[in-house]
Amino acid sequence: MLISGFQKFSLIDYPGKLSAIVFTRGCNFNCPWCHNPELVDPELFIDLISPEYIISFLKQRIGKLDAITITGGEPTLHHDLPQFIKEIKTLGFSIKLDTNGSNPELLSQLLKENLLDYLAMDIKAPFHKYHLVSQSTVEINLIKKSLEIIKNSNIPYEFRTTYIPYLLNESDLNEIKTYLDNHDKYVIQPFHSEKLLDNSFDFSPEITHKLWLKMKTQISGVSFRD
Repeated sequence: MLISGFQKFSLIDYPGKLSAIVFTRGCNFNCPWCHNPELVDPELFIDLISPEYIISFLKQRIGKLDAITITGGEPTLHHDLPQFIKEIKTLGFSIKLDTNGSNPELLSQLLKENLLDYLAMDIKAPFHKYHLVSQSTVEINLIKKSLEIIKNSNIPYEFRTTYIPYLLNESDLNEIKTYLDNHDKYVIQPFHSEKLLDNSFDFSPEITHKLWLKMKTQISGVSFRD
């Protein structure tokens, strides 16, 4: 496991639980609006944190924390992710995994081994816009497979999209909704420009906020996370 970040306490990242957050290094997408550039751009990589340190810390937090969220970067790029999760699970913590859905094979393995308790998958854009929004070559069939795996996972899950002005519009978000079932939890969250992978990819905060408020009035049947 390549771990480049560790937040020891969060009240908001795992719904209903107190969690710590593990940030894995590396991503196979290149979203210009990514707010974790130090996990994506090799020129910005920060020092690694050993998995042993994480486990040692968690042993001291048994009974004080409920869960661990593993995010990135893209955690499913790491072949030893299952073993890392197994070590955490033996300590009694619940596991939430954030993923971009590009590795359905590993996702399926984690679920078959009962290693996950909550899943959150980013749906970057309508399928026809994935390459544009992620600035990456994306195998859409893998994204579709992950969607179905998660829907049939029998654990709590959510799908989420970051609304990026001028790249996504009301029609795009409504199209994404058609990929989901009525009971699926779908969260739309705003683009934030405080820290970006591509610093040239920026908009006026005032305009961004105005467009976000407008979008919230146009899309129904979803949750919004400010």
